[in-house]
Amino acid sequence: DWKSSGAIFNVAKKYFQIQNRITFEREKGRGAKSNWKNCSEDIWFCTLSNDYHFDVDAVKMKRKVIAPYKDKNGDAKDWEDSADGKYRITFPSNVWTDITIPFWSTPENTDHPTQKPEKLVAKVILASSKPNDVVFDPFLGSGTTSVVAKKLGRRYVGIEIDEQYCCLAEKRLETMGNEKSIQGYSDGVFWERNTLNEQMNGNGKKDKAIIADDLFSKKLL
Repeated sequence: DWKSSGAIFNVAKKYFQIQNRITFEREKGRGAKSNWKNCSEDIWFCTLSNDYHFDVDAVKMKRKVIAPYKDKNGDAKDWEDSADGKYRITFPSNVWTDITIPFWSTPENTDHPTQKPEKLVAKVILASSKPNDVVFDPFLGSGTTSVVAKKLGRRYVGIEIDEQYCCLAEKRLETMGNEKSIQGYSDGVFWERNTLNEQMNGNGKKDKAIIADDLFSKKLL
């Protein structure tokens, strides 16, 4: 968060090339009567050099078009008009407002106090690795990085000092089986919050991860 982000930057710049700072909205957070509610965190995007892998096509966003534009011929410009509405596939920015923190009743939720959402980790893994690459997390916590790496066809290594959290991670990896779904991510794109009705498969049945994403955003779970 803001208390540690600057200190991390000062250390990271000594050893890495800092490419960007990502800020994501946690959505949840304790209210504060004498200050602004703290509901955002930073991710420092660092590389060993300026020669690095970044797959922007794997992390594009699907957004609703509020003010659609047409070219001089009357055709849609940079958006498509479908039965579910007007949408644009856009490049991702360094401000992430589509992330929902796991609620107590969701399958991915654990007792870890600072567990990160699978959707958040999926963006990082898809952007900065290739299938079958090794994803390393030196502070594994409840195992989200390893779980998402497995879902996305990557190998994974994690380190965690707390025995209870190690058990949580092992349990999640064991019980997930061949599960591939990640809430808010389908058809190769990341969707905004509150887009449940538009995220339908060919049979008209809603993907269970998509349903969870929409219920999260409405705080029904």
